Amino acid sequence: MKKDWRRRGREAALQILYQWDLNRADIDMTVDTFFDLQWPDRQPPPEQLRTFAAALASETVSRLSEIDALIADAAENWRPERMAVLDRLVLRMAVCELLRHSAETPPPVVINEAIELARTFSSEESVKFINGMLDGIKRRMEK
Repeated sequence: MKKDWRRRGREAALQILYQWDLNRADIDMTVDTFFDLQWPDRQPPPEQLRTFAAALASETVSRLSEIDALIADAAENWRPERMAVLDRLVLRMAVCELLRHSAETPPPVVINEAIELARTFSSEESVKFINGMLDGIKRRMEK
């Protein structure tokens, strides 16, 4: 089954954020490094995929304090820095998408995509954790 370019873009954005989290380098430089040096098969990705992934990763980093406040509020006494790296990054990215209020990506799709990322890159425990966290964050945002 061929993956939708947006799903592949979210996977790329997660990998970019992981690299950024480890190095704390400039996010634009991290995006360029990922696509120029680490992209699978070294074939250039479709332009819309690269644009989507770069924008999602960059916006996640630029809105980090707002995103982390929402996550911390939902986590009740559990700061994002204490969460597993991939769980934290998946949550941050999904919250960023929820904050966009994009008609293009409704909240249930954002949550489902985050769950699929957790299933691919993390554990079944993470899937449950991320699902519960995002559901709580979505409900708080709707109020």
